[in-house]
Amino acid sequence: MIDSDNITSLPFVTRRRVLAGTVVATTAWTLEGNASAGDAGRTNVPSDPALALRRKWERVHKQTERLCRRQQRLETKLVESVGFPCVTVRLPNGEDVTVHSIETLNEVLGKGPDTAALRQKAQADFAAHQARWDAAAEETGYTAALRAEREAGDRAHDLLEAFSNTSATTLAGVAGKLEAVLREGEAWEESSEFPWPQIRSALSDLVRITESFGADRMRRRRVRHDQAETLRHSR
Repeated sequence: MIDSDNITSLPFVTRRRVLAGTVVATTAWTLEGNASAGDAGRTNVPSDPALALRRKWERVHKQTERLCRRQQRLETKLVESVGFPCVTVRLPNGEDVTVHSIETLNEVLGKGPDTAALRQKAQADFAAHQARWDAAAEETGYTAALRAEREAGDRAHDLLEAFSNTSATTLAGVAGKLEAVLREGEAWEESSEFPWPQIRSALSDLVRITESFGADRMRRRRVRHDQAETLRHSR
């Protein structure tokens, strides 16, 4: 028997999960802050290309999330007012089945002559529902919002791919690359499974090591400063 609840191919639903906030969102900036503090007073310090790329990715990533939220709000209103394009057909055995695509409809009804009339009517009903959805999507701005989100997502993906060819020159740069991968991966996959816990652990290690290194460096700087002041006053 066909389970109508499982025949729900919904091409319009946004599958991406928008994360409201996560601990890793601040770790790379913590590292970058430590790196900047460590470079204070130094001249001709080369910038880290991985950090520059991460900043650019961060801007596009945030834009993508804003657009995704807007698209999802419009989608919810569209579903409530029009409903996802679908059609319910009654099979010869008396079972009602709801499908959400022409492809699934053809799979359910087959292409035999005994279901030709039923198939033709179902296809027409589905096309009418699809036309109502398309018109409402255009009118409400959903179509434009979905297009903008996809374009921003493509830009973010291209920048993420660029990390593969961008060498980091600082620990902050390494952390920035890891953080970007982690944030993107967590938005799509189950973040409690491999490799996300391992990546989070590595990122935490980088933060801890760099913070410790930065603290030691600041202590040594204060000692040198105090020694210089002592020497100056002794003259």
